[in-house]
Amino acid sequence: MTTTGEVHRAAAGGPWWWERRRSALFDGGLGVLSAAECAVEGVSFAHKAGLPAAVGVVFGVLAGATLVLRRQWPIAVVLVSVAITPAEMGVLMTVVALYSLAASEMPRRIIGALASMSFAGTLIVTVVRAQQDAARGVDAFQVGTWLVPFIAITTALGVTAPPLLLGMYVGARRRLMESLQERNESLERELSLLAERAEERAEWARGEERTRIAREMHDVVAHRVSLMVVHAAALQAVARKDPEKAVKNAALVGDMGRQALTELREMLGVLRSGEAVPQRVPEVPLQAVGVAAAAAASRAEAEAEGDGGPSLAELEELLGQSRAAGMVVEMSVEGDVVVYAAVVEQTAYRVVQEALTNVHKHAAGAKTYVRLAHRGAEVAMQVENEPPPVPAAASVGLPSGGNGLVGMKERVAGLGGVFVSGPTDAGGFRVSAVLPAQGVGRLAG
Repeated sequence: MTTTGEVHRAAAGGPWWWERRRSALFDGGLGVLSAAECAVEGVSFAHKAGLPAAVGVVFGVLAGATLVLRRQWPIAVVLVSVAITPAEMGVLMTVVALYSLAASEMPRRIIGALASMSFAGTLIVTVVRAQQDAARGVDAFQVGTWLVPFIAITTALGVTAPPLLLGMYVGARRRLMESLQERNESLERELSLLAERAEERAEWARGEERTRIAREMHDVVAHRVSLMVVHAAALQAVARKDPEKAVKNAALVGDMGRQALTELREMLGVLRSGEAVPQRVPEVPLQAVGVAAAAAASRAEAEAEGDGGPSLAELEELLGQSRAAGMVVEMSVEGDVVVYAAVVEQTAYRVVQEALTNVHKHAAGAKTYVRLAHRGAEVAMQVENEPPPVPAAASVGLPSGGNGLVGMKERVAGLGGVFVSGPTDAGGFRVSAVLPAQGVGRLAG
């Protein structure tokens, strides 16, 4: 890991710790210049220290060449520059090392401590050299007491402050750019995720819409066609024996067919015109789309359908159609009659309708009981049939797609209700549903 705040990538192509070859060449060039400067200054240092010039050159080359490590170990380079400051070597190395340190991600206290050491070393060396120069030239001119400190402080500040401030600016700018880039990448990921979730929600909504349309088509067609088949069977049985009854049954079959076609035309017309309000997809995580999401979708579906669907007030007409087909149906109502929200009225009607359709299909001729209970906070309905007469059950032969009970359960569960179905102990079949009352308003009068 580097200390300069740069993100090095393995595929960048640079040797060792450098991100790019250009950076490696640049640092190598700086190292050569620093080594040459320190080598030249090393000759003067060796002369003052009484050492061979070759020793000073080698020492200067080794010390100056450490500038190559400025990106990887800026602290070490600064410490070397501070160490060779008393030898009056490495001005270029000091400037570049302080810049690299300030531009790195080192804690500010470490940068401040090392910069203070470099400033102090430069200040001391400058004071000593200025005093020596003043002592040698004392006969030529008179030096004020203020000049030496002024020169020393100015020189020390000039060597340490500019590279330090520039490095801090470059480091802050680099970190800002990296932060902006990370934020941009994060926003791109979020947008991509939102787009994927939107597509998934749209696909889920399309699936729910297909299911709703299929359920509506089933409810509309199955009941009417079942009654038509029952009347057709009765018409075939009495055509020769009772022509008057046969004519009546034929008229009923025609009425049923016309009603079925009318409802289908209305539904298909709405689909073609696009007047129906699309289902509102709940804003929840996709993994949470379950019963709650189905309930929200069913509520939105009912709000879209408005008052165009059937209601509980039409149950008597529905039962009358089954009675006309020969079914014995008794209905009882408990509690005060109330008006529910359109979704509740339509769902309750469809449950009773589909239950009667199943009786026509699987228990033709069986006596059926329809019970409706208004309980204030909820409405309950139950359709129960007795065991069918064996000849009647064998003669009808209506096909079953197996979707009736599933559709009823989906409707009821979508509103947060309870649906139960199953055979009775007496050999019949019972369908029960309880729906929560929504938008209840007591009938006037």
